Amino acid sequence: MPHLDVNWDIPRDTAIDWFVATPGTIILIIVVGLLFRWFVNRAIDRIVARASKGSLPSLIANSKAGDFLSDLRPGNHERRKQRAETMGSLLKSIASGLILGVVIVMVLGKLGAPIAPILASAGIIGVAFGFGAQNLVKDFLSGIFMILEDQYGVGDVVDLGEATGVVEAVGLRVTRLRDVNGTVWYVRNGEILRVGNQSQNWARTVLDITVGYEADLDQVQTILQEEATAMFEDPQFRDVIIEAPEVWGVERFDKDGAVVRVVLKTAPLEQWQVARAMRQRIKHRFDAANIRIPTSFQTSMGPDA
Repeated sequence: MPHLDVNWDIPRDTAIDWFVATPGTIILIIVVGLLFRWFVNRAIDRIVARASKGSLPSLIANSKAGDFLSDLRPGNHERRKQRAETMGSLLKSIASGLILGVVIVMVLGKLGAPIAPILASAGIIGVAFGFGAQNLVKDFLSGIFMILEDQYGVGDVVDLGEATGVVEAVGLRVTRLRDVNGTVWYVRNGEILRVGNQSQNWARTVLDITVGYEADLDQVQTILQEEATAMFEDPQFRDVIIEAPEVWGVERFDKDGAVVRVVLKTAPLEQWQVARAMRQRIKHRFDAANIRIPTSFQTSMGPDA
């Protein structure tokens, strides 16, 4: 049997490079990447914490990011906190992905792998993934813009088309809201084509009061103005009704009577409370003034009637 003469002699510099220098450099790259990620996440947490309280570092406050973080309804701490935390989570995910990508490329380069083909392949895979997950990408992009533009937040009453209710959570992919019957709706952000926000900045109570045609319309409008003004001056509604109410006059004529409109500008989410209290006041005053509020009754006639 022939004897194979194999030369196992490896240059000393090459051995040191493979077993000492290269692993040491790779470990150093990973450690530096982890430390940098920790530093970036900590910086984002500090910015989010200050944004949740309504204050921002001077460097951020003077930028566009500071403008959208601080441009919120005053006093709405929960909404400000939820918005800041959502943007912080997004920034952390982006930063972690970028740092991880850089670390992987540097490690592969240290191992002698060709970087250019790897980057080209990653780009092709990313494009393919984008085409395959168009709906997911659409949901995420829509969620990002909804948060940036402050279209709605937790606690708002919104109309999203198929679902209407109070927003309970706003995510980058899904918005969760609960309607008046207690049903929870999960709506994909990419499927939201229009948003009707009933509680952003201020709201309005619009009451159309129908009175019989025999009623004195001047007296009706005087009573409505007096009761609306009394509510406006009531300490109970001092922070609820934010402007002097107005009686807009006769809105239309129905088959049951004339319709007179009164409007009150209120704080967000308070329009329904004001409407209920105003209707009760109007009913008491109309009863005292013998002003009839017409009602239509449907009578079902049986076969023996």
